[in-house]
Amino acid sequence: MTSDNQARTLGELKKSGYSVVSVKEEMRRNLIKRIRSGQPLFDGIYGYEDSVVPQLENAILSGQDIIFLGERGQAKSRMIRGLTGLLDEYVPVIAGSELHESPFEPITDNAKARIEAEGDNLEIDWISRDQRYGEKLATPDITIADLIGEVDPIKVAEGRYLSDELTIHYGLIPRTNRGIFCINELPDLAERIQVGLLNIMEERDVQIRGYRIRMPLDVIIVASANPEDYTNRGRIITPLKDRYGAQIRTHYPRSVEHEIDIMEQESSSFTDEEFTVTVPQYMKEIVAEITRLARRSPDVNQRSGVSVRASIADYESLLANAMRRAIRLGERDVVPRISDLPYIIPTISGKVEFETVEDGKEDQIIEKLVQGAVVAVFNRYFNVVDLEDVVTKFKAGGTAEVADSLPSKQYVDLMNGIEGLSKAVSTLDPGENPAVVASATEFVLEGLHLNKRLNKDRVGGRIAYRG
Repeated sequence: MTSDNQARTLGELKKSGYSVVSVKEEMRRNLIKRIRSGQPLFDGIYGYEDSVVPQLENAILSGQDIIFLGERGQAKSRMIRGLTGLLDEYVPVIAGSELHESPFEPITDNAKARIEAEGDNLEIDWISRDQRYGEKLATPDITIADLIGEVDPIKVAEGRYLSDELTIHYGLIPRTNRGIFCINELPDLAERIQVGLLNIMEERDVQIRGYRIRMPLDVIIVASANPEDYTNRGRIITPLKDRYGAQIRTHYPRSVEHEIDIMEQESSSFTDEEFTVTVPQYMKEIVAEITRLARRSPDVNQRSGVSVRASIADYESLLANAMRRAIRLGERDVVPRISDLPYIIPTISGKVEFETVEDGKEDQIIEKLVQGAVVAVFNRYFNVVDLEDVVTKFKAGGTAEVADSLPSKQYVDLMNGIEGLSKAVSTLDPGENPAVVASATEFVLEGLHLNKRLNKDRVGGRIAYRG
């Protein structure tokens, strides 16, 4: 039922033939429709099509509560929030109900009394799928009152008796009735709070102070956790762990292409009509490769992971320095170069945790990661043996100076002045754009240096390549 023809009273709802199903049944029904139509479960999630998504679809089809296990930056929260797309667009609730109660299946005494008194004239509201999602980051200071509820002293002061259910101020989970509730970093919940959550999942009991209320909440409890914390004895009570039907492991992108897709999708974009931004494919690959190498580096703490956010932030910083150069030089084309890569060091330094290293060594570690990424990508595009003409020219005394501050047009002269360099650059298909030619020229020269075919000296703010 759409927002244009929604019933406004209980009587109208009955006449419409609307039937209430559980949240799990609702999601299952909508997932079946998506699978049949070939529509993807999520938009903007890359690399999980053959790993995480099939497991998640099975969990939904079997009606299980789900916990996602994975390091930071693996789209756990994004997928959980995306599950709301499997909810109906609108569902009816009793108007004024705190707990999104179904007009056909009220769960509080107050709602039952209203239906008894008002009958088919009971007012109905319709809530959207976005209103049916709740989320809480688990921290040690979370209380039962936050998640489940507490006696409200203001309501008591207004004259209600403690025995009156209306004195209860409900927490986040009851208020997400008929929806999806997510707890991020589940093991950080105190043990006594985990027990309260266990009762919600298993018995549908809401125990508040001296009250023991049988409340058949219709809510899916989804959680996320770091695998190390979740499997660590003492961080999570065994009965709660047993209640989750599906334990789904997430992972970082397994290919450079997926890492790049995420970078491009999530990086900040601005409308700058006076500039034209072009990012050569090899520069995208280098940024992605830096992150992938960091995930395998013994100098980086792998227990905390290296988030995809590192790739995104590095990509943004790279483009920012290219933009800064274009502004200073009065150029319209914004194209990142190899000489822009040092400017990502402050960015990635805040995205990774290093193993025990001496002070000041962090930058050296990152520089090695950058060099490793550049040479790995270069060797995908070139065979060094095919560039002997360029190397020979340098051995004969040729030199080349580059810098992130040099105008793009100077690189065109540089490329044409070194035998074989123009042919090597043309392999990258830079076209006639001087800014793209500048980027490609630096890529070839740095690749030859890292393959030990050219020497490299730093002279002031510039870099000189020689034989």
